[in-house]
Amino acid sequence: MSGAVAIWHDIASEGLEEFYAWHGEEHVPERVSIPGFRNGRRFIAREADLAFFNLYETDSPEVVRSAAYKARLDNPTPRTLSAVRHFRHVARSLCRVEALHQGSERGIGQGGLVATLRYDVAEAGEAADLARFRSAILPDLAASRGLAAIRLLVADRAASGYVNAEQRARGAANAVPPVVLVIEGWAEECAFMAFLKARLSAGALAKHGLTGPSSLGFYLHQLTVLAPSD
Repeated sequence: MSGAVAIWHDIASEGLEEFYAWHGEEHVPERVSIPGFRNGRRFIAREADLAFFNLYETDSPEVVRSAAYKARLDNPTPRTLSAVRHFRHVARSLCRVEALHQGSERGIGQGGLVATLRYDVAEAGEAADLARFRSAILPDLAASRGLAAIRLLVADRAASGYVNAEQRARGAANAVPPVVLVIEGWAEECAFMAFLKARLSAGALAKHGLTGPSSLGFYLHQLTVLAPSD
């Protein structure tokens, strides 16, 4: 799976019950029924600036630019139009998987703990900063125990910036994080958080020349929906 959709957001308190029902009963199942979508997962903040993180994995980056996905975005259901009114502070990136490391040669699967790093960089400096992530950050993380998977994601800026019907219903623009690091853990929560804070804080990143604005957050798993079997 070499494509992904990464979404962070808050939900207004009065819409939380509606959000949970819609997201679990309709929205994630709808998304993973799109050809090329393999799964959708939702996480809730443990320590983060935005309350929810959602990750969809796709067969390829082309899937997130596909006509089938765009058709869903431009033709929201009545429940979707109602639920998205409660979204706040949305950050959303349609991504390619630049690098993937699993916890062992066989893989560990999925972790119930997830850390996300949203990293901002101008397009002109993106290649240089991605090289820094690959040479300095990923090897250190990959050598560590207790991590199920590490993904370095790069946003398709044009596709992510497309204003669809769901966004128009919300009436607010999305932020588009250009570089995203997603780390899944399966061990003790406090140790997982302390380990990553030491390596992914703004100060730690700056030591490797990664000086763009960043936001590190920690989340706990709430929901997984798999694509229907063929």
